Amino acid sequence: MLNPIAFSIGSIQIRWYGIIIAVGALLGLTLAIREGRRFGIPKDFFFDLLLVGLPSALIGARLYYVAFEWDQYRNNPIEILMIWHGGIAIYGALIGAIISAVIYTHRMGYPFLRIADICAPGLIVGQMLGRWGNFMNQEAHGGPVSENFLRNTLHLPGFIVNQMYIDGVYYHPTFLYESMWSLLGLGLLLLLRRQKFLRMGELFMSYFIWYSLGRFYVEGVRTDSLAFAGPDWLASFLKALWEPMSFLGWGVMEAGKNVRISQLLALCIILAAFVIIILRRKMIKNPIYYADPIIPDTKAGGMQREV
Repeated sequence: MLNPIAFSIGSIQIRWYGIIIAVGALLGLTLAIREGRRFGIPKDFFFDLLLVGLPSALIGARLYYVAFEWDQYRNNPIEILMIWHGGIAIYGALIGAIISAVIYTHRMGYPFLRIADICAPGLIVGQMLGRWGNFMNQEAHGGPVSENFLRNTLHLPGFIVNQMYIDGVYYHPTFLYESMWSLLGLGLLLLLRRQKFLRMGELFMSYFIWYSLGRFYVEGVRTDSLAFAGPDWLASFLKALWEPMSFLGWGVMEAGKNVRISQLLALCIILAAFVIIILRRKMIKNPIYYADPIIPDTKAGGMQREV
């Protein structure tokens, strides 16, 4: 087992999880700054956006988790503040970050969707690296597997196999599945943003589609999914969609709960993103393309040709 503590300063322990998250955020920031330079956006704008977005993402991630696991906190609300005990959700982080970004970009006079397009590759980079923080903590893993599956089927290096050995059992490295999916997504987004047909907001929607598609299947392997007791038809529908990947293992669902929230939300996001792209292409007659110049509106903020 790798030590999750990177180093200590007196009684303060610095964890690899925090370091990895910070590195992911800085790398994502670097990508956004470099792309923003093409459109004449100052780097300070993205620094400030990160300073606003990170705490908002953390708060959103925690509130999202607490909302669906309220029974754990209703009698001990002080535990809500103790995030080091675990319990954050990536979709909650995205909700928190998006809300703060909408407010900030509007105040600065930039169209939110233009900035979201620029930041999309940085978001997926942060998620790609952030999953390695879960690896260091031996958390967010999947169901049990054999050592042979990890070493000879997946051909994973020894340090990953050893870290997936927890309390006498080997587990699916779901952190790796999601990280590799995000890496492929990064390549796709970088390719898409150079295409002339790409309109404003479509790179951001593409990010949501790609990430949510991978998350749907990865979530089916995990054993720590937030879930609720839903109708049988919905549970059967989700499991039918998952079935082509059943060789990875369905995972362990809590008794009385049969619908994984992240899987359901992933499908809703994919559907919504496609609908938004189609409707905007049909309804907007004078579209803004990704490659068009970005001109800030210092008076009111927002878009000048498109709503």
